[in-house]
Amino acid sequence: MSLPAKILTIQFCPKLGDKMSNCNKIGQMICDNSKEGLDLVILPEFFSTGIDDRSFVSQPEEESCSGVLGYFSQLAKQFRTNIICGTVIEKAKDNKLYNTSYAFDRKGAIVGKYRKIHLYNYLGGNEGNTINPGDTPVVVNFDFARVGISVCFDIRYPLLYKNLIKMGAEIIVSPSAWCTLSKSNKEDIADFINCWRALNIARAAESLVYFITSNLIGTSNPYLYSIGNSMITSPMGKIIANGQNSECAIFEKIDLSVVRKLKKEYPIYNID
Repeated sequence: MSLPAKILTIQFCPKLGDKMSNCNKIGQMICDNSKEGLDLVILPEFFSTGIDDRSFVSQPEEESCSGVLGYFSQLAKQFRTNIICGTVIEKAKDNKLYNTSYAFDRKGAIVGKYRKIHLYNYLGGNEGNTINPGDTPVVVNFDFARVGISVCFDIRYPLLYKNLIKMGAEIIVSPSAWCTLSKSNKEDIADFINCWRALNIARAAESLVYFITSNLIGTSNPYLYSIGNSMITSPMGKIIANGQNSECAIFEKIDLSVVRKLKKEYPIYNID
């Protein structure tokens, strides 16, 4: 019987444009939850800047040993954990910008990156005004599990998840900044949370994986309210942890033998 995997998913409200403060806050949350050891840490979308168009354009990250990526490379080594580094705005060699999630192994090496495919350009969203879409699904072969990466609005596109399970994903993560308008009333926010909850359950149960979201919480900028409710959902669609509406680090042990058994008994990745 395999040992349970130790998972930490972060939910917090970043300070707009203040990368150092946000990184240090997450670093402390990881430190505070590291006593039992960690196999995987997941950070939210836009964790280092918040949802801030000016930061996206003026403070993009490049793959190097400095900046935000360098900080989390060192954390991965310090705590001997794998990290899905939320998303940062990546400046590629051709100067195009991408909303990119980087994967670090326990030695602090970048072992994969996923450029968000489905950008949010609806109902006032303008992500595509500055960001380019990616075009390639990604599954990272960590030392304890195969982890597929999706980001926020991707959750509405089930064919992406079909591809990830065909590629062998046992866990699928979704760094997110799932928001509604800051002036929304309580009833609208409750409906928005219900929709988010349903999508988390669906993506886990249809894919027979642990589905893990790491969402922002609170007023992400003057116009948007992030709903939190970061979740760890089992392959049978049971929500086993939920961050609700507060800043928190959610620690859970998950049994990957359940996923591996289900994939043998229900090989849905072979069925179209």
